[in-house]
Amino acid sequence: MNALFQQMLHTWTTGGWVMAALALVALISYTIAVRILIHLYHRGLTKATDPELRRWVAEPEAAPSSVRELIRYTQDEVNSLLDIEGRFREVEAAKVPEMDRRINFLNVIVISAPLFGLLGTVLGMLLTFKAIGIGGSSTSDIIAKGISEALVATQTGMMVAIPGLVLAFVAKRWRNEYVAFLARLEGVTLRHFRPEFHGMTRHFVRPRSKKPAQPTTPSPSAPELAAA
Repeated sequence: MNALFQQMLHTWTTGGWVMAALALVALISYTIAVRILIHLYHRGLTKATDPELRRWVAEPEAAPSSVRELIRYTQDEVNSLLDIEGRFREVEAAKVPEMDRRINFLNVIVISAPLFGLLGTVLGMLLTFKAIGIGGSSTSDIIAKGISEALVATQTGMMVAIPGLVLAFVAKRWRNEYVAFLARLEGVTLRHFRPEFHGMTRHFVRPRSKKPAQPTTPSPSAPELAAA
């Protein structure tokens, strides 16, 4: 354990000041990722079967607590299927864009980790070239320090970014599953209330096609009939 701590301390001091920035990026990205995953954890809901959804819609009290209020909101004081559709649009507008903003921010923070690693690489190489240009007895030590700083910063940036990208992918997948769950729940709710609200939704009537007027033959006049 002590040897591992010593190795981590040596890596931290070797990487230069970029290591502090990478530590801050790792702390922010992993904290945001964990909060997003906790907010999106609806595995019991997204995996629910259609019979379970129909039972929840018919009996909201039987639904899990995490979706019970949602079902009640989409059913209370509605007068048509259009009202139900509007309630689901409100739910999506309240939850989905917020998820997207958090996931996009997470992606930006995670992608910045390799960039900080690249910055450490550039600084390390500049230190190496500076030592080569100056020369002297301590040139080899400075060159070794510069190369070590460049490699350690790049390695740390990748180590921070790879788990963050995995967490962002999982968050994006859970977000899509939740949106699909809302769509399924909306379809089941509309089918459940359609008999009750029959005739209160929009009707699309195909306009009747106008038939061309048939040519009519002129009827014979009275003198013509007398002559005949």
